[in-house]
Amino acid sequence: MSDMIRVMLVDDHMVVRIGFKMLLDATPDIRVVAEADSAEAAYQQLEAASPDLILMDIGLGGTNGVEATRRIVARDPAARVLALSTHEDPSYVRFMLKAGALGYVSKRSAPEELMQAIRTVAGGGRFLDSHVSQRMAMQAFDGGQNPVDVLSEREFAVFMELARGMTVNQVAAMMNISPRTAGTHLYNIKQKLAVGNQTELALIAIRHGMLSP
Repeated sequence: MSDMIRVMLVDDHMVVRIGFKMLLDATPDIRVVAEADSAEAAYQQLEAASPDLILMDIGLGGTNGVEATRRIVARDPAARVLALSTHEDPSYVRFMLKAGALGYVSKRSAPEELMQAIRTVAGGGRFLDSHVSQRMAMQAFDGGQNPVDVLSEREFAVFMELARGMTVNQVAAMMNISPRTAGTHLYNIKQKLAVGNQTELALIAIRHGMLSP
């Protein structure tokens, strides 16, 4: 890796991308070399952009950040993904790390902490910001657990889209899987979480702060 860290921004909000690009480009050793508003756009640009680090928003429209990260790392095991999100629920963190992300930063973090995270992850290290670390430590101390922790990364990605109101067919099309496979994921999710329908999935996501009511 050269002295200049090449970053790809993946976020579906243009204003957010503009803000982060201004912030990162003002830093001497960091440059934004590509932007994408979806997972699909990120896949298309990856080879040409050849970023040292992918700053990945979890709450992407379409394919969410967990699934996008899983697919990027499956395609390129050397890819370095730093998750960026408003969500600080430990389950999000665990699933992003399982999917292959090397770090997780809250959008509430101070700019200095974001820069530290980028430099650490671009160098192959791991990073969790202070907000997230505290939440995870408190959950471990309290002995609490989010019920979705029993899901696999793929099941979690399907769970989040179904909780947002997508149909099984829409999830299948978005994730490039067959409706039958998506239906099997839904069945397994319902069995593991002991729920009967998608409304109950949405309630679980809202109750644990993974989805706004």
